[in-house]
Amino acid sequence: MPELVEVRFKGNRKAFFTWDDPGPLNVGDSVVVTVERGRDLGTVTAVGEAASRKCGIGCSGCAAGEPPKPDGNVLRQAATEDTHLSQELRKTEEDVRRTVIDRVVAHKLTMKVSDAEWQWDRKKLTIYFTAEKRVDFRALVRDLAALFRTRIELRQIGARDEAKRLTGVGRCGREYCCSSWLPELRPVSLSLAKDQHLSLNPSQISGGCGRLLCCLRYEHDFYVASRKRFPKEGKVLTTSQGVARVQAVDIFRERVLLRAGDGTTRVLTLAALKEEIDGAGTPAPARTESPIPPSSLVTFDEGTTDVSPEKAIDSVSPRRSPRKRRRRGRRGGSGRGRRPKNGNGEQRKDDDAGDKPADHHDG
Repeated sequence: MPELVEVRFKGNRKAFFTWDDPGPLNVGDSVVVTVERGRDLGTVTAVGEAASRKCGIGCSGCAAGEPPKPDGNVLRQAATEDTHLSQELRKTEEDVRRTVIDRVVAHKLTMKVSDAEWQWDRKKLTIYFTAEKRVDFRALVRDLAALFRTRIELRQIGARDEAKRLTGVGRCGREYCCSSWLPELRPVSLSLAKDQHLSLNPSQISGGCGRLLCCLRYEHDFYVASRKRFPKEGKVLTTSQGVARVQAVDIFRERVLLRAGDGTTRVLTLAALKEEIDGAGTPAPARTESPIPPSSLVTFDEGTTDVSPEKAIDSVSPRRSPRKRRRRGRRGGSGRGRRPKNGNGEQRKDDDAGDKPADHHDG
């Protein structure tokens, strides 16, 4: 039965092939495989069940994923001459890249040439580049095909894919995760940095590719699970030492910073904080005030002791003073607070201007 094999090439590019020979293949062996247009040489990274557990596209190595489809067959194990030829081709790829850069400048194209890769049998040359917009490179392809006498393939990649191919050292002092072990490049958003309470300065949370760090993505689940064990920042807690507000939490050292009402701060471990909360006990019930006697709702005039129904009603719900009606001027204006004038220019006194509205009696 054919055995599935995972083979990696230059720039962390991988593909899956079948191995029909009864002889075993080991991880790290160099093999010659069949590709779309000829033959190529790569290194075995997984064999058999380990390779079948990996998804060809977008899977993180889970067992539930479907086995990837093979792209070709493994012809044979690479001999010493095959490995030497591959090494010689790798040495010439930097000169090829510089030549392509000169031709790009001659054609006045806005693109950055990242890498060049020869196929093992020299039947295809792949040029990887990055660009902000779509580039019309048809004239460039014809020029390069006439120059190198082989099939030319220009492939546009993103900034993360460029860092994965070229590799490098990150802020942590180790090789890029995307180049060493990360099987998939997933999108990273700024909300992940906010959930982890990191600085939002782009220079501190960006990688060598200029994009957000990949570790913000696969470390996010750890931060979410760990913060569930801690009280939220800003929450007011009742402890045996009194009421305090949570100022900050340290999930790595399992410590909590509390601020009391008088402004003093103290640091407690998570276990000590739980003991203080448990030792605070149940708070005392709120004290209820005695109801106000009905007699206090009634007020009396000075010097009088008689209580009448009218006085009791006036003391509980006093009467509202009636509102005065405003008159409008003769010319249709609002005339607020103004009286019409007579023929001599003097203000006319109306007979009812000084009249007061009739008293209103309840009941």
